[in-house]
Amino acid sequence: MAKILIVEDERAINTLIKKNLELVGHRCVSVFDGEAVFDALKQQVFDLLLLDIMMPKMDGFQVIQEVEDIPVIFLTARGAVEDRVKGLKLGADDYMVKPFDMMELQARVESVLRRTNKADSHFQLGDVKVDLSGRQVFLGEQLVDPTPQEFVLIESLIKNRNIALSREKLLEVAWGYDYGGDTRTVDVHIHSIRKKLGWEKYIKTVYKLGYRLEVKA
Repeated sequence: MAKILIVEDERAINTLIKKNLELVGHRCVSVFDGEAVFDALKQQVFDLLLLDIMMPKMDGFQVIQEVEDIPVIFLTARGAVEDRVKGLKLGADDYMVKPFDMMELQARVESVLRRTNKADSHFQLGDVKVDLSGRQVFLGEQLVDPTPQEFVLIESLIKNRNIALSREKLLEVAWGYDYGGDTRTVDVHIHSIRKKLGWEKYIKTVYKLGYRLEVKA
């Protein structure tokens, strides 16, 4: 997974982002002002920079102009069009406005990492290997044939592993906003995935919420 530098002066938000990204396997370092970015970059190589704009010492717009060859996602309360345009023109790969959904942040992080060729395209758990870019699933050496919706659910569980996902969120991800079915559809497909992949002990049911793919670090 990726090495990510989180630059956010509000410690509660910084900690929340770090915790959620580490749950899915990323390695994260936190700093709390703009100048601290450059100390961190001298010590380690990062695959991605999550950058606030309004910070002590140096703001995010100043920081991005001094950073080279690292993808940047702005995470900021500044949602005005001119701020978005400025951030993207300065070279940001994405721009998210607070408050944001953690699952959406995960998705945007993965999207930027894919575009910059820094994302893991393969995942293995037990005897199952998943080729995320090729959209193939293998049980041992045997090719498994999940339905399109099953693969999207598998992909979502993998990318958000160790995080509880509601049935409503999984329904939205796999079938879209306009799907007219109910959340029992998710239960049926999760049951099928467990059976096909032998993931009965890995896909946990979260009481009154949904499901979580439990993976030990």
